[in-house]
Amino acid sequence: MSSPRKLVIVESPTKVKSIAQYLGEGFDVMASVGHIRDLVEPKNLPPELKKGSLGKFSVDVENKFEPYYVVSDAKKKTVAELKKALAGADELYLATDEDREGEAIAWHLLQVLKPKVPVHRMVFHEITREAIEAARDNTRQIDDALVDAQETRRILDRLYGYEVSPVLWRKVGPGLSAGRVQSAATRLVVDRERERLAFTSANYWDLTAVLAPEGAVKGADGAVTDFFEARLARLNGERVASGRDYDEQGKLKSKAVALGESAANALKVALEADGVDIRVATLESKPYTRRPAAPFTTSTLQQEASRKLRFSARQTMSVAQSLYENGYITYMRTDSPSLSQQAISAARNQATKLYGADTIPDKPRLYSGKGKNAQEAHEAIRPAGEVFKTPSEVSSALRGNDFKLYELIWKRTVASQMADARGSTASVTITAGPVTVEELGGATTAEFTASGTVITFRGFLHAYEEGRDEERNASNEPTESKLPPLKEGQVLDAVDIDAAGHDTTPPPRYTEASLVKALDELGIGRPSTYASIISTIIDRGYVTPRGQALVPSWTAFSVVRLLEDFFADLVDYDFTAALEADLDKIADGEEDRVDWLNGFYFGSEGHPGLRNVIDNLGDIDAKAVNSVTITDDITLRIGKYGPYLEVLDPSGDIEAPPRRVNLPQDLAPDELTPEKARELVDAPVVTDRVIGVNPDNGKEIVAKDGRFGPYVTELDPVVPEAPAAETVPATTDSAAAGGTATATATKKAPAKKPAAKKAAAAVKPRTASLFKSMDLATIDLDTALRLLNLPRTVGEDPESGEPITAQGGKFGPYLKKGTDTRSLSSEDLIFEIDLPGALELFAQPKYGARQASSALKEFEADPVSGKPIRVKDGRFGPYVTDGTTNATIPRGETVEEIDFDRAVQLLADKRAKGPAKPKAGAAKKPAARKAPARKAAPKK
Repeated sequence: MSSPRKLVIVESPTKVKSIAQYLGEGFDVMASVGHIRDLVEPKNLPPELKKGSLGKFSVDVENKFEPYYVVSDAKKKTVAELKKALAGADELYLATDEDREGEAIAWHLLQVLKPKVPVHRMVFHEITREAIEAARDNTRQIDDALVDAQETRRILDRLYGYEVSPVLWRKVGPGLSAGRVQSAATRLVVDRERERLAFTSANYWDLTAVLAPEGAVKGADGAVTDFFEARLARLNGERVASGRDYDEQGKLKSKAVALGESAANALKVALEADGVDIRVATLESKPYTRRPAAPFTTSTLQQEASRKLRFSARQTMSVAQSLYENGYITYMRTDSPSLSQQAISAARNQATKLYGADTIPDKPRLYSGKGKNAQEAHEAIRPAGEVFKTPSEVSSALRGNDFKLYELIWKRTVASQMADARGSTASVTITAGPVTVEELGGATTAEFTASGTVITFRGFLHAYEEGRDEERNASNEPTESKLPPLKEGQVLDAVDIDAAGHDTTPPPRYTEASLVKALDELGIGRPSTYASIISTIIDRGYVTPRGQALVPSWTAFSVVRLLEDFFADLVDYDFTAALEADLDKIADGEEDRVDWLNGFYFGSEGHPGLRNVIDNLGDIDAKAVNSVTITDDITLRIGKYGPYLEVLDPSGDIEAPPRRVNLPQDLAPDELTPEKARELVDAPVVTDRVIGVNPDNGKEIVAKDGRFGPYVTELDPVVPEAPAAETVPATTDSAAAGGTATATATKKAPAKKPAAKKAAAAVKPRTASLFKSMDLATIDLDTALRLLNLPRTVGEDPESGEPITAQGGKFGPYLKKGTDTRSLSSEDLIFEIDLPGALELFAQPKYGARQASSALKEFEADPVSGKPIRVKDGRFGPYVTDGTTNATIPRGETVEEIDFDRAVQLLADKRAKGPAKPKAGAAKKPAARKAPARKAAPKK
């Protein structure tokens, strides 16, 4: 008789090995590889269901919002393997992640596998032996309320997207999408850009004095060594205006004194004169205390990794997922900053050991969430285990980004249980004068202030210091600095006085870190979804990263305007946050899923409901939605192929067609001021310019300015028009045979035109974009021919004999040898690099430490195909492949971010989509393929 077997199902294949090791004999551990089923696309519904109430969403909105789930083609093999394993098991343990999504995955497994053996829900927040054994011994039933909350979220997103997105397709452009969180996130970025557009800068001046005690000791080089800086604060007792005293229109909003350039320079000259009395007026010292930051939540981890490590939100979550699954950290999707008693003890013990017993407080620190809708179910993100592994202890096992993120989490966790940093802050007020300054009304006494912070006990700063976002017109936390010994009434010498002008700055654009922070503080969405949300709005073209900043596109402006005008509730921040709070109530069993969905979709008291809004949209003026007035005669239009300026005829003739002016691709919305628009409109019109003739084929080389920038092209010379059609006698077959036909025919050149047109369309003229360093107005024939003849052959590899070519591509200039490529640092190198230089580049690794194979990365076998997964560099950029299925790495993700789970998911998504569908223009191609059948005719 065989021994009892227990089947354990986890989400990720990465977890299988370690969990199986901890559970030991008698347990078979397998992975579902995420979700095994989802809402089917309505077009894939059975024919008999497409016309019913399921047909629009695959959700039966008329029957308690029942969803229609299907197992995806990519997961059928996985499900079959799980069923086969379950057939030989005596018990089933569903060990998916402990969040709502994990609970829903466990429920889906239960629905599909239909086990006839006892079922246990097993949850853990870290993959260590102690945690896994505790989870095995303390199982529970599936939480139906959590499943309901996740199902409601999924159905809500389907209703939202499938109702609103088609409106965007019709009125803004194809390929766009709307979503509960992505639309609110896009609005945040657009609102910030609107603030920048409306912002008017103000200019103000101030003085900075370098002061030293009278008769201060000078160094060997004659320089004063005991000096400090002080900033002008008051004039005759009235506060001097700084940046924060001006509003967005550049107007002074307080009673502070605005100091102009002439007054500032006159005051500087007066204070630098001999005999001016400068002395310490007041001196104050007060204690300085700074507390450590709380342990990481999902949101704060994404923010800090962005600030300190320059990670994208998706990259942070990908690396954290890997660390969790390999047993280095606790679960990385959590809203709670609290630590377990085990973790508190581990952090305090480690701080004591590494930094001394005096660096921890007498009592443990306890943290609680402060954000809207914070869930306290999970622990904060921290190193796993009862004893934390220090960064030095994991340095041999973790490399690159894995090590950087683990070190960040370790530092933050240990620091959170350490003592406050303490010290003292000295503040000094210095009076100068009175001096006579006519620009300020005569006798003037200036007051300068300075402060210095001395940290006497570093406490948690031994381990960690939190990063900060950029703030407008504001200073950061005081840095550690020191004032020389001073006393009230002490006379000071002015070493230097400087007058400087400043301009107020608009609010900074969102970065990924600050956008995550804003979404979290507003209670919009869940931090675990922020990475995918930011990737989505980048992929849709709503925002573009520029360095760390997120710059919205004009398309995003149109989308947000349409949503604000016709779907105001859906992009209202409070309403969107309230949806999240309602989902929490469903998860807690306080709200009924069906009742809530009925209210959202069909309406309830105070809310019309999404269905009613869609049914009563009325007429949406697409032109108005996609237009922005810049000046009286210049309007920005957001067209199908991008934004452009439309300029009215200067004569005032309303019948005259307006002129179009292309916008530079890299021009951000807030940079399109009326002045900039006028500059673009008044710029000389660049017309097509014939540069010369290609001596090899006699074709004209023409320089043009196109939608994607300046380029050169090769065209056939213009042939003069043929003379008028000639009438000649038509010889018909009957006439030739002696008949009486005497009809005439008009000789028309276009008689066989269709075939000629088809042939001409097959041969496109050669084109080549200009380098950024080239000017359309001055490019010469030789340079144009060199561009048209790219790629340039640099030479042959002496070892393989393969040609090496230099060329430009979507991602910049590069060298190519067979399937191997190397980036070039500038476009000019395409023409300049020689063979030795090219060989030297190919001798260097492409992406850090290079594997022996041509793959950029290699992983274990894909759970579906059973073939090893590799990341390779292709014609259209890096992609994931298992040798059968190829999946392009989405824009916004890098090769370094791709781990095994992400690679598996990309391949699964690609398989689920199936083969690429023919484009609309290719609809008649199948008919053309019937031609071979006609060849049978001669055989009769």
